[in-house]
Amino acid sequence: MSMGRNALMTESGSKEQCALIALGANLPVGGNAPEATLEKALACLETCPGIEIASVSRWYQSPAYPPGSGPDFCNGAAALRTTLVPEALLSTLHQVEAHLGRERNLRWGPRVCDLDLLAMGNLILPNAETLRSWMALSPERAAHEMPDQLLLPHPRMQDRAFVLAPLAEIAPLWRHPLTGATVSEMLARLGEDARAGVTPISGSTMDGRE
Repeated sequence: MSMGRNALMTESGSKEQCALIALGANLPVGGNAPEATLEKALACLETCPGIEIASVSRWYQSPAYPPGSGPDFCNGAAALRTTLVPEALLSTLHQVEAHLGRERNLRWGPRVCDLDLLAMGNLILPNAETLRSWMALSPERAAHEMPDQLLLPHPRMQDRAFVLAPLAEIAPLWRHPLTGATVSEMLARLGEDARAGVTPISGSTMDGRE
């Protein structure tokens, strides 16, 4: 897969950072199961300039949200080492989604590939006040309102067991720069009901990359 090496290299930062991403899919593509699509997404990312995959979680099964909106999801998380600036990394994630057949015409619903940028080190974008306001949105408002700029860390990550469970395997001690909570602490705070149904897929093993 060609991702436009020259174009992306002009958007590289001078310092390597750790980025955390979430992966999800619940629709088959060309006869391939969602897990296989996400494996392809990782393979595509490995070919992109300015990106190195450091570690990958096991794959997890989780119920679709909102309930009844589609088949169960396959979810995972990955830690990347990257020299790309946040906007360039997000653009690359969207290019990989499109390459694998993602059409961004429905915010929450069935999809063939979903790659979310969760965090880049301790970076807060665009500022603490704006991020706090989006984190405080009710689920109902969050379902209908979309920011017009990149928010980091992802404003809903602390609410989602399907994000935190796999992320806790590869970055349990990563600390939210706004709240101070670690990934493990955020997952524990969700409680058993919120974590229900989010389980490792049988036979799925951690990637093992350090």
